[in-house]
Amino acid sequence: MGAEHGELESTRVTRMLRDDILLGRRLPGSRLVERDLAAELHVSRLPVREAIRALVSEGIVVARPRSWATVREFTLRDVRDFAEVRAAIESQVFVLATERHDFEGIEQLRRLVEREEHAASAGRMDEARLLSGAFHEHMAVLAGNEMLLELVGIFATRLKWVFGQHTDLEAMAAEHRGLYEAILARDVEVVRSLVARHLEQGTATAVKKFGGSAAR
Repeated sequence: MGAEHGELESTRVTRMLRDDILLGRRLPGSRLVERDLAAELHVSRLPVREAIRALVSEGIVVARPRSWATVREFTLRDVRDFAEVRAAIESQVFVLATERHDFEGIEQLRRLVEREEHAASAGRMDEARLLSGAFHEHMAVLAGNEMLLELVGIFATRLKWVFGQHTDLEAMAAEHRGLYEAILARDVEVVRSLVARHLEQGTATAVKKFGGSAAR
């Protein structure tokens, strides 16, 4: 199967495998065997190999020399370490987004929120989770800081996997709506408060999923 709409085949395969992992269709510890994936996705082994290499760099796949790769199995320690990094970086990203957003950027954010709300209310859980992650990624664009954009890009995928395990997606969309409105109003103090609560709730959900308690 060739590339669709100008998308490179390796890029398409990477996106498909990434979404499968983030949405729980490929579970932690699952084998990623080049030959089997190539047959499943109707592609050659080369784009599969490139996709696995890309996902290793994103931190959600583990390469095993002279063997198959596997979906990474995160630990409770990983969750807490990621939460500390997320709180430090993402809080600043949201503040800068509030101060610096332009008309085009905030319109894109509005459309993301509306699509997330519609998906959540219609019970389209996979779509709502992906849009929830896109909401957070878009903050780095609004912030207008190339270094932050690069940093967010480095750990965005693994953070979306660890913290994207929510089941009450309508509540998540409502939180994003509140953040959008505060960002639109350029109300930095309200954004700080909402983000702190939002990240704390995300961490609590992830910690519970991994069998821990809120206390370190």
